[in-house]
Amino acid sequence: MTPRALELGASLYVPATRPDLLPLANRAKYPHLRSLIFCTEDAVAERELPRALHHLEHLLAHLEPGGPLRFVRVRRPEVLRTVLQMDGVDGLTGFVLPKLTRANLDDYFDHFRPADPFLVMPTLETIDVFDARALAELRDVLVQEHYRRRILALRIGGNDLFHLLGMRRPRGRTIYQTPLAVTIAQLVTTFRPYGFDLTGPVFEYLGSPRVLEREVRSDLAYGLFGKTAIHPEQVRAIEACYSVTARDLEMAEEILAQAAPPVFRLHDAMCEPATHRRWAEAIHERARLYGVIGARKAVLRLP
Repeated sequence: MTPRALELGASLYVPATRPDLLPLANRAKYPHLRSLIFCTEDAVAERELPRALHHLEHLLAHLEPGGPLRFVRVRRPEVLRTVLQMDGVDGLTGFVLPKLTRANLDDYFDHFRPADPFLVMPTLETIDVFDARALAELRDVLVQEHYRRRILALRIGGNDLFHLLGMRRPRGRTIYQTPLAVTIAQLVTTFRPYGFDLTGPVFEYLGSPRVLEREVRSDLAYGLFGKTAIHPEQVRAIEACYSVTARDLEMAEEILAQAAPPVFRLHDAMCEPATHRRWAEAIHERARLYGVIGARKAVLRLP
């Protein structure tokens, strides 16, 4: 996992029609937010799109430096073009590209100029996700430098995938207790070996903190990091799961140590720097960003 992707944490998902976009984006409201996604797609009715774009235009004109990572989920490529032409757009971190496929990929990416700093998070949520060949073809295009340099992470559109199946996640169950567990595993094994980070699907139920916690733990076990939050209450619950244990941090630091032997035993686990280094680097960075469970202050021994 790249350090920048680990900074996403729980991304609060906000319809761009809301009147409080500016205090959210400038951390006047919910100052603990690490990232925000202002949505002009599924959370906004087509008839409300002009109002959403008007709100975004006002927002971009008044953004303050710093603040959380800020993304706009565009409705379609033409909306991306419109937002890119707004004054103050450089205050955005980037864009979420919904329902990305090989067929519409260039419709989005052609709107970026080579010097544009924006990162993107394509969302995998179409019927192509269930087709291993189509996924591999998309991956083989995305690894090209023209695309790859902009991609912060790939998002998994759980609700859209459920819709394609004619299903909804049962209340009280994680997504890993549904048929989409197999689909998520396929996405992980298709994209992560090629260096792509993936985020966890949204958990659409409020008032189920234990189920949410189980799901985030499963996200991590599947190699996913970052998750859309639909309410501020979910943000702290999700990010609490991103803290690391003192035991994992100790193993990570021993694996990353310059003098580490090729293989050693620690806490009754085999540690092998050649194969565990990427895991150790992610654990070390998570400890820096989200802390160590039970520790008043995380003490990291490596720079």
